[in-house]
Amino acid sequence: MTSRNQQLFEQSQHYIPGGVNSPVRAFKSVGGTPVFFQRGQGAYFWDVDSKPYVDYVGSWGPLILGHAHPEVIKAVQQTAANGLTFGAPTEAELDIAKLICQLIPSIEQVRLVSSGTEAGMSAIRLARGYTGRSKIIKFEGCYHGHDDALLVKAGSGALTFGNPSSAGVPLETAGHTIVLDFNDITGIEQAFRQWSEEIAAVIVEPVAGNMNLITPKPGFLDQLRLLCTQHGSVLIFDEVMTGFRVGLSCAQGLYQIKPDLTILGKVIGGGMPMAAFGGRREIMQCLAPLGPVYQAGTLSGNPVAVAAGMATLKQIQLPGFYDQLSARTQQLVDGISTIAQKYGITFHAQSVGGMFGLYFNQAVPTSFAEIMQSDRAAFNRFFHAMLEEGVYFAPSAFEAGFVSIAHGDEEMEKTFSAAEKIFKHW
Repeated sequence: MTSRNQQLFEQSQHYIPGGVNSPVRAFKSVGGTPVFFQRGQGAYFWDVDSKPYVDYVGSWGPLILGHAHPEVIKAVQQTAANGLTFGAPTEAELDIAKLICQLIPSIEQVRLVSSGTEAGMSAIRLARGYTGRSKIIKFEGCYHGHDDALLVKAGSGALTFGNPSSAGVPLETAGHTIVLDFNDITGIEQAFRQWSEEIAAVIVEPVAGNMNLITPKPGFLDQLRLLCTQHGSVLIFDEVMTGFRVGLSCAQGLYQIKPDLTILGKVIGGGMPMAAFGGRREIMQCLAPLGPVYQAGTLSGNPVAVAAGMATLKQIQLPGFYDQLSARTQQLVDGISTIAQKYGITFHAQSVGGMFGLYFNQAVPTSFAEIMQSDRAAFNRFFHAMLEEGVYFAPSAFEAGFVSIAHGDEEMEKTFSAAEKIFKHW
């Protein structure tokens, strides 16, 4: 009998390119039929065939509190009752901007937008306008949204399909983007020697999450900060994933690095479409209406998204929140690793805060080249076997995973039981 998932996917492909509204959802990398979901609660969500899954994707990161957290839902419902959007200032926008600036010391001013891509492209434009320079540096495997200038050897969905750049991006646009190896200090030093007077910005995921989870080697982020300061370039931390996910002061607090600009998303919207970019006051004041760098958005800072974000940011400030989240995520990776080791499976895992990476690899990868050596066939096999057992990981070997505060002992036991069953018969 054809499942409801299969029926919906077949119909969707007629009306939606690839049947999905974001490429990695299509299961092209892992094969099979995408799962269509209808509701979520806590650490679980249910597909259209009413099958429950332990969710380790969390809408790709925003759901740090789990699905349908009562305080977030309450805030959204109360706010929506007064109107969905005004296209005009609200007091709530001021409240969340003030809170972001309080929680992240490097941000003196912030502007709200509707997506991480919008925040990324705006930050790049702002850095170019501020410096009067054109070139930017990004790192292979890092993804900063689908802006033309940033879709050069991108990670995430583009990497999943083995097509690290995109058609439709003019060569002259891509020509302003210098792509280097993540964690390669020598490469970044050489780039600044060659193009020091032309580099407007360096943009980096301080913890890469779009080529699976790759952590920075000691000294890498420090050298980025030093070189940008020496050469008058803008250091941009893309914390769309890591922002309030790896700690209350984000990755920049964890690694004690102060960027010039920061991109935020996911967690700050609490599951609603909201993102932001902010940083040093002198740079941010180059934005219109104060300065010559134009950026605008009809739904920027809309009250419903702001309400969801404020409710989420309130919860993550509770005492012990990140200690509990980090410990649970570490428990997950340690548990699966122990089971894999028990059965002689080539497997490694690591976590940072509420993010984790699973690798069918000889060691924990530290670069794009090393992650590409992973056994993708083994990951695909693992993914589908866990899916069958009701455990949902990202449908790609090149995506970080996420744990929420709603994940508890029951979810860990279910996950470990499934892994034990799978690896035992590997």
